[in-house]
Amino acid sequence: MANIRWIADPTHSEVQFKVKHLMITTVTGYFGSFNVEAVTPDDAFSSVESLVFTADVNSISTNNEQRDTHLKSADFFDAEQHRQVRFGASGYEQVSDEKYKLLGDLTIRGISKPVTLDVAYGGTVVDPYGQTKAGFTVNGKISRKEFGLTWNAVTEAGSVVVSDEIKLHAEVQLVKQSA
Repeated sequence: MANIRWIADPTHSEVQFKVKHLMITTVTGYFGSFNVEAVTPDDAFSSVESLVFTADVNSISTNNEQRDTHLKSADFFDAEQHRQVRFGASGYEQVSDEKYKLLGDLTIRGISKPVTLDVAYGGTVVDPYGQTKAGFTVNGKISRKEFGLTWNAVTEAGSVVVSDEIKLHAEVQLVKQSA
């Protein structure tokens, strides 16, 4: 069987991250520009031959221009020097009927670390336009400090402004590409 190539449908996909602010509320950020390319042996995603995710750091949005500018600065993502966040899969393991573990290396600010993501496979369908699409919900957690995102401040009461733990969440719809 020939390998099947898939790419993200950006109008039906979103990639976000969540971080605690002042340890009392959560701020959500999005990557507005990203790409996912995957190669599988079949339409059922029984295995994944390759999968690469990239996001444009300059597309970060938290719905606050001042905060977004700070996130793109050298204090955080350093978008001038490191234009992309990248994840390259190294493994894909079935946990149950529709649950998988996606293993790979995440690269932020030029620092690569192994991460494991939880994947829920929503299924594969043919849309009204004849395109075959597959849907996934992806979740994970990382330590931002492991990737050189170490900026922080402390309040008068001694609380940190930004937590170390970052929650990752993505809703991804992939479109099967013609041979």
